Amino acid sequence: MIVEGLYYTKDHEWARVDGHTATVGITDYAQEMLGEITFVELPSVGRQCSAHDELAVVESTKAAGEVYAPLAGQVVEVNEELQSRPELLNQSCYEDGWICKLAVSDKAALSSLMSAAQYEEYLKQV
Repeated sequence: MIVEGLYYTKDHEWARVDGHTATVGITDYAQEMLGEITFVELPSVGRQCSAHDELAVVESTKAAGEVYAPLAGQVVEVNEELQSRPELLNQSCYEDGWICKLAVSDKAALSSLMSAAQYEEYLKQV
C-alpha cells in the first residue's frame, strides 16, 4: 500500500508534512521486507539531523534496518508507543506506527523526495 499525499525516499521512508513539521515512518514495503518487528531504537528528542542521517533502527525476526531522515531538521517528538508496541510498524505503518516528528529546516528539500506515483514506479524496479 502506498498512501497519496506523502513524500517517499528510495530507502523506503515516508514523510507527512504539515507546515514545518514532518512526521516520519517506514513504508508498507519496508515493514513487509523486515517481517515481524520486535524492537525500535528511537532518536532522541532535540537531536539535529541532516537528510540521509541515520534516524532510528528497526529490528525484526529477519534483520535489523536503519531508518534514515528524509529531510534535515530537529527531532521534536518520538512515538513512545513503539517502545512497548513495536508491532505497530507492521500493523499501521502510516498511522499509529510513525517513528518521529521533525521540525524541518529546509522545506525546499521536499523536491528531492518522491510522490506516491513516483514511489510506486520506483518499487517496480526494486
